[in-house]
Amino acid sequence: MSTPVVLTVSRDFDASPETIFDAWLDPAIAGKFLFATPDGEMLEVEIDARVGGRALIVERRASGDARHHILYQVIDRPRRLVFLFRADPAGEGEWTRVAIEIAARDGGSTLTLTHEMDPAWASYEEQTRKGWTMILGSLARILEEAS
Repeated sequence: MSTPVVLTVSRDFDASPETIFDAWLDPAIAGKFLFATPDGEMLEVEIDARVGGRALIVERRASGDARHHILYQVIDRPRRLVFLFRADPAGEGEWTRVAIEIAARDGGSTLTLTHEMDPAWASYEEQTRKGWTMILGSLARILEEAS
């Protein structure tokens, strides 16, 4: 078995761990940052926030509809969220693993996201890192606007 590609992205937030954690599972908030691009139109955000539950996030983009699938493995509010993830058209069954750790710090929280991908996806590592960095930046803006 090949060693997976593991990428990590961290960001500090001026919000509590509970606020950050809940944003990932609230369809109204998640639809504003999770896989949302500046030029896309969010079409569908369905979240069944329980271990074994699934989520589907669909955004219309110039290149076509981007479908993002999630299967929740760990939901430990407000510290840890782990899910399997795949995006069409990457391929049916091509799941990767994403773990989110949220730690309190003075004045807010630090979120660390770790994404494990099959070595076959190694050429997408930098693109994936940029995507998660954009997502966390969008989440920070949304939480700042809400406070």
